[in-house]
Amino acid sequence: MPGRILSFRRPHLPPHRDCKPQTNSSESLTDPDDQRKHLAAMDFLHFGSNHKRPSSSGHSTTPKVKGSPRMVPVKAVKLEIEMESPPCVFYGGTNSSGALFSGQLKIIVTDPQVRLTTIRMDCNAHTVTKKPVAKDCPDCINRTSILKSWDFITEPTTYPHGTHRLPFSYLLPGHLPATTHSPLANIDYALEARAVTALADTITLTQPLRVQRALQPTPEKQSVRIFPPTNLTVNVIHSQIIHPIGTFLVQFRMNGVVHKEKEAQTRWRIRKLDWRIDEHTRNISPACHKHAHKVGGEGKGQQHEDIRTIGGDSMKKGWKTDFDVVGGGQIEMEFPAQIRPGSNPVCDVESPTGLVVTHTLIIEIIVAEEHAKNTAAKQAVPTGAARVLRTQFKLIVTERGGLGVSWDEEIPPMYEDVPISPPGYQNMMTDYEGEELPPPPEWELEQMHMHD
Repeated sequence: MPGRILSFRRPHLPPHRDCKPQTNSSESLTDPDDQRKHLAAMDFLHFGSNHKRPSSSGHSTTPKVKGSPRMVPVKAVKLEIEMESPPCVFYGGTNSSGALFSGQLKIIVTDPQVRLTTIRMDCNAHTVTKKPVAKDCPDCINRTSILKSWDFITEPTTYPHGTHRLPFSYLLPGHLPATTHSPLANIDYALEARAVTALADTITLTQPLRVQRALQPTPEKQSVRIFPPTNLTVNVIHSQIIHPIGTFLVQFRMNGVVHKEKEAQTRWRIRKLDWRIDEHTRNISPACHKHAHKVGGEGKGQQHEDIRTIGGDSMKKGWKTDFDVVGGGQIEMEFPAQIRPGSNPVCDVESPTGLVVTHTLIIEIIVAEEHAKNTAAKQAVPTGAARVLRTQFKLIVTERGGLGVSWDEEIPPMYEDVPISPPGYQNMMTDYEGEELPPPPEWELEQMHMHD
């Protein structure tokens, strides 16, 4: 059979950026073997390891070739902050002695030398209001206060190649609020450094500074609640200071659950007990001078409140009931409570800017009334009456203090605390006028001999 020449049909291929084969229009490939070799060479050139072959639909899936990467210019100076002190923690309430922090500002010069005209660093407190008076006004949203500034140089200075360290330290006042991220407002602290070269190039660096507050544990608090017109009294013992992570025990005792008469008695039985921890946030959004007319003038603002539940549980068993206890019977129980993991609680804070965060433990008890004869006390009949007893207790959420102590309790004495000279001693020697003392015993001293 005569051989048949196969025709090869391929889609249009874009020219390769690196390899551009030159072909002569006067030459034609009529031999099938030459055509196969030519197509294989074209496949090798146009479909390398980084390209995909055409799909069956005939459309090319070759990705676009990216251009050369952009070179980012390297600045002559780089700033870094290296902290040397432990985390900033206020031990105690607003009367705390503060938190001392220290560190070094590193000036890293990459050029042979550079001339700087300004090296300044500020410790700033930033307050962000999430519900401002004017929604799109940056002055109503952000407020910044400079707590401390460091001017490391007062005149232009030339720094050679290498790393140069500039030490700094500051005592944060103890009345400042801790770092807070609440649903209504945020309070943050940061160290912001800035260096200006002789060529007017500005290099900036911002490093967040987390400030915490830790309160020392206090004895458990005992509270008594009375629920008239009944004789029910609730005695609750719990820890007033709790932490975002961890559990605390709540001891619950209810008295006066039985009212006895001559032939019958009326008593209360717990059907359900619910507890929850509520976080109450209150913030005053100030207005800038442009929008002061919306709140009635300068120095005024809008108050916003937010309440959310950060932990809770519902129990229908777990208590011990004893109707025979003298004094009206009692119901006792003890349950662990904690803040729900993942709820992102906010520690208690009271800021001069108007942000206040508090926490409350709320306990709700559903009691049902029963009627029984004294001769058959175990055969009680529900009367259909029920009450909901609700009480709440204040909690303080704070960070754990751990083994840390306040800065003023671990520093050595200051120079001004050391006296100029040792204390003097007065001449208090007087003659002895008592009875005559017995003579001292005669001690026999062994004679010592030296032997060669």
